[in-house]
Amino acid sequence: MSDTAAVTMTLHPQPQAGEAKPWAFPAPERGALPNGLTLLRCHRPGRQVIAVEINLAAPLDAEPEGLDGVATIMARALSEGTDKHSAEEFAAELERCGATLDAHADHPGIRVSLEVPASRLAKALGLVAEALRAPAFADGEVDRLVRNRLDEIPHELANPQRRAAKELSKELFPATLRMSRPRQGTEETVSRIDSAAVRAFYEAHVRPSTATAVVVGDLTGIDLDAVLADTLGAWTGDRSEALPVPPVTADDTGRVIIVDRPGAVQTQLLIGRIGPDRHDRVWAAQVLGTYCLGGTLTSRLDKVLREEKGYTYGVRAFGQVLRSTADGKGASMLAISGSVDTPNTGPALDDLWTVLRTLAQGGLTDPERDVAVQNLVGVAPLKFETAASVAATLADQVEQELPDDYQARLYAQLAATGTVEATSAVVAAFPVDRLVTVLVGDAAQIAEPVRALGIGEVTVVAN
Repeated sequence: MSDTAAVTMTLHPQPQAGEAKPWAFPAPERGALPNGLTLLRCHRPGRQVIAVEINLAAPLDAEPEGLDGVATIMARALSEGTDKHSAEEFAAELERCGATLDAHADHPGIRVSLEVPASRLAKALGLVAEALRAPAFADGEVDRLVRNRLDEIPHELANPQRRAAKELSKELFPATLRMSRPRQGTEETVSRIDSAAVRAFYEAHVRPSTATAVVVGDLTGIDLDAVLADTLGAWTGDRSEALPVPPVTADDTGRVIIVDRPGAVQTQLLIGRIGPDRHDRVWAAQVLGTYCLGGTLTSRLDKVLREEKGYTYGVRAFGQVLRSTADGKGASMLAISGSVDTPNTGPALDDLWTVLRTLAQGGLTDPERDVAVQNLVGVAPLKFETAASVAATLADQVEQELPDDYQARLYAQLAATGTVEATSAVVAAFPVDRLVTVLVGDAAQIAEPVRALGIGEVTVVAN
């Protein structure tokens, strides 16, 4: 056999990362249309799918007594026919534009979301304006939406996460506050809704003078002023101020509520209380500290409950804005959520409380803080690559009465927040004696071990 010739390889140098470019959250241009509608526009070169978010000042607090859910039905009915198109025709016209249209109701108001190729923006915005100006609210379409909503409710109640959220809201907030009840209504209230109720809610609260439109995408070659004048600018209505909303109050006395599900192999846990909204100067530090506690797989809670003990696939801590207002009447939900196997419910809660106590005694570490900053701030440019993500964030800022540069300033604040400040904020957010705990699971197996923990009075309720 002949000797095999040696093979040589030339290795090229490994490419190196270039110098990072400065980045900041996009700044919008603010204006208004003659009909009173507030406008935010943001030119994002290269984003050929344009995103439009429209905030309607129709909060859930405005729903008539006994008609919880009418805002949701109205939002869904906006695209179910107009004075010019039937429901089927409207859907077909949207499809021809290559557009998607969605609408939902939440505590601050109704959000209408549109995504459409830049070349079809004028046509799609015309359809949205038509839906806002002259929705049909046909009896048959509203009745169908009501039936659909009634069909959804049993599925939501069967979902442990949704059931826990419903019980926590009921426990935290006074019965007189709309936040104590399901956002989309109950079987009793939704069954009362008809087209007349939907139209009455629309006529009372939907008008351009209290609405805001956010347009984000590549606007090159688009005469946006002309497009808006022919579409949303043609929408008329009485000028009025947004409705005042009551302050958010809650009772976070430490206690445990078990929603009994005999035979459940897992326990869904949701631990919460209310805290400050985004207008509070502690918000950035609270975001950072909460992320260290339970924002990722490397957080304190996951290290103990998932990695060390194997009780769960994951536990998360988070802060969710309920309503944010410049006058201090807003609030956020501060919560810890996850599921554990039934036999280890007591030990898992015991360890969770130990994590909180240890955090209060020893604080966060600098490496934990650094990882959190990198994950929250370092990936921001990727998070906001699409026009839709930018538009949704700008619309959130409008909805929460925040300045247009809020998100940009928030990232700067997160990067500047120290370990001690983040520790103080997260300890204040989750005090061990002021947490309402909801457990959805088998009460026969978990009630006594939980009582033995001494984290609050234990009450068992039916599923």
